[in-house]
Amino acid sequence: MAEFDYDLFVIGAGSGGVRASRVAAAYGAKVAVAEEHRIGGTCVIRGCVPKKMLVYGSHFAEDLHDAARYGWTLGETSFDWKVLRDNVNADVDRIEGLYTNTLDNNKVEIFHERATISGTHEVTLASGRKVTARYILIATGAWPVVPDVPGAELGITSNEVFYIDDLPKRVVIAGAGYIANEFAGIFHALGSKVTVANRSDQILRGYDEQIRDRLFQISTQKGIEFVFNASFEKIEKQEDGSLCVQFKDHERCDTDLLLYAIGRRPKTDGLGLEAVGVTMNDKGAIVVDEDNRSSVPSIYAVGDVTDRVQLTPVAIREGQAFADTVFGDKPHRVDYGAIPNAVFSNPPMAGVGLTELQAREQFGTPKIFTSDFRPMRNVLAGRNERSLYKLVVHPDTDVVLGIHMISPDAPEILQAAAIAVKAGLTKAQFDQTVALHPSMAEELVLMK
Repeated sequence: MAEFDYDLFVIGAGSGGVRASRVAAAYGAKVAVAEEHRIGGTCVIRGCVPKKMLVYGSHFAEDLHDAARYGWTLGETSFDWKVLRDNVNADVDRIEGLYTNTLDNNKVEIFHERATISGTHEVTLASGRKVTARYILIATGAWPVVPDVPGAELGITSNEVFYIDDLPKRVVIAGAGYIANEFAGIFHALGSKVTVANRSDQILRGYDEQIRDRLFQISTQKGIEFVFNASFEKIEKQEDGSLCVQFKDHERCDTDLLLYAIGRRPKTDGLGLEAVGVTMNDKGAIVVDEDNRSSVPSIYAVGDVTDRVQLTPVAIREGQAFADTVFGDKPHRVDYGAIPNAVFSNPPMAGVGLTELQAREQFGTPKIFTSDFRPMRNVLAGRNERSLYKLVVHPDTDVVLGIHMISPDAPEILQAAAIAVKAGLTKAQFDQTVALHPSMAEELVLMK
């Protein structure tokens, strides 16, 4: 008889867990995965996929307005939140089915229930069944943080926002990171009055300062209101069903919806990790080495639960590296350098490599090149909204250390440009590349 019930038991069927499961199974391992919510995890079910669909839907508000300048005569238009919501969630169902099929096709056994660690090689399912595994992989992701104030339960998080019954007339969004700014753009474009309340005095901490300042400028011009240094005191429900949000040092704010976007915490509570000796940091993240192994040799972790880089493609890479190393005899490690990122705000931001501040801290005085321009589409549409591209260049080697931009289609452009940064290309090589005209992307090779 086999020493263990499974070669690998995965807790969490998000992007990292699914990739690790199917690849390990393809190598011949006997694999099971437990998921207490839905197959696909945060990105597919309640994150980047449905969020991007809402972004697409919200863009039609400006597109319809701009159409007149392009010669289109449109009749009366209206927006139905329920149609968009239901179509988005129907597509999420479709994608969940594809993820489930992927596991089934690779003969990965799925347990649709919660699982906890009850031994270094043992997992206990919610049903009470105990199973053993040679290796256990934790891929439970992260969970939205909710403030600890009276009435906090009256607000919602990004987990619930995709299912609200009606489009709110007024929205207060707590936080000013990428989730907050993305939903600020979505709700504003769809017609809601949006207020972003942040406990510090800046938005998008960690992003390039010039780029985030441009987003703040454009957002305020559009009519999104920002309240800084705002700490929640309490939230109360009023007679008409609306909410009264009270701050410690600011005037109260009445709203129809309060959305928390103040961060995400590794989802390790109640997993039983402490009892078996798995080391975690002060944020509750599982501490792992370069091979994704925890302090317990038989237990590994990938994705947001490790709080290294909370991005779906990174979780997928980590899941792949784990399976290749442990089951495929192809050991390798994830390279965390020059990871591209995007904020699907309106307009979107995208960046890769070092920001100007980071480059100054490392290299003293980097060379900075910028292109501040009005996209051709905006010109004809009569919009004053300007794009900003930025190259951060090493002062001695001429290597492009970072690219940062805010512009329509910035994420689509940045993906290809990220290859150049990853490859260590120089500003001279950018200059030697012939521009693709007329395009917004050509600005990357025209900066002087």
